[in-house]
Amino acid sequence: MADLDAAIGYVVAHGDSVDRARLSFLRSGTTPNVEVLEKAEFGDLPDGGFPALSSSAVPSVDATCFRLSELADLNAMHRPVARAAIAWLARCQYPEGYWQEDESLAAVAPPWAMPGDPEATVYQTVNAAYWLAVSAPPPPAYDQQPEYHQQVAMAGEAFKSTLNQNGAWPSYLAAGWLGCALLFHLGSYYESAQIQVILAERVPDMSPADTASLAASLRRVGMNAEDWLLQSARQRLTNTQRHDGAWASDDGPAFDVHTTLTAIRAFQ
Repeated sequence: MADLDAAIGYVVAHGDSVDRARLSFLRSGTTPNVEVLEKAEFGDLPDGGFPALSSSAVPSVDATCFRLSELADLNAMHRPVARAAIAWLARCQYPEGYWQEDESLAAVAPPWAMPGDPEATVYQTVNAAYWLAVSAPPPPAYDQQPEYHQQVAMAGEAFKSTLNQNGAWPSYLAAGWLGCALLFHLGSYYESAQIQVILAERVPDMSPADTASLAASLRRVGMNAEDWLLQSARQRLTNTQRHDGAWASDDGPAFDVHTTLTAIRAFQ
């Protein structure tokens, strides 16, 4: 079992006020004060969404999803900034059900967010749809669908249309676990299970950051913690935790706190 006390200590010692507030919410459900929330929300654009670069006035699908992941750990998804970002994501979905970054971002976009690239399109689609799915407030009545259900369902069908017969997907590894979570959320359990089989084969060689993101994503859509894929992911996290309590980020030491917080969520 991972040493969560050591992980908590690492975040307290190395995180900033937003990181420590995320930790408090994850561990005890404590909502941060307004100053911390406003700091976490800084940089949002007037029409909703967040830019990939602070100097840009163009919202980015990839950047918006990343910022929503942070706001979710601050119990801030009901606040105007998050709601505007989610509404922007819903508005920029293509009629066919997929998402792409704005073409004007091509010069600065990383490979996984490159406008027009088929692999990037699959990843952006499941990423955006996942956050629409997990961010929607409960429906007002039991016989009503959640907000953005139509957009999420369209994205699920678009993603399923890309799968091979064995469930393999034509995109990045992260698209696999986000797509798996999306289909699980939508009740497409057969296709989700096919992807789970493939992911389980990859877990032993996955980085700590990828493993934490996989497990946290699946837990957020309600997959049972005793599921065999999640058990395998948790074992991988246990084996890759550093002596200082942290898990290493794929993006360098500056993001180790973020990865460690994601791992803590994965163990919930």
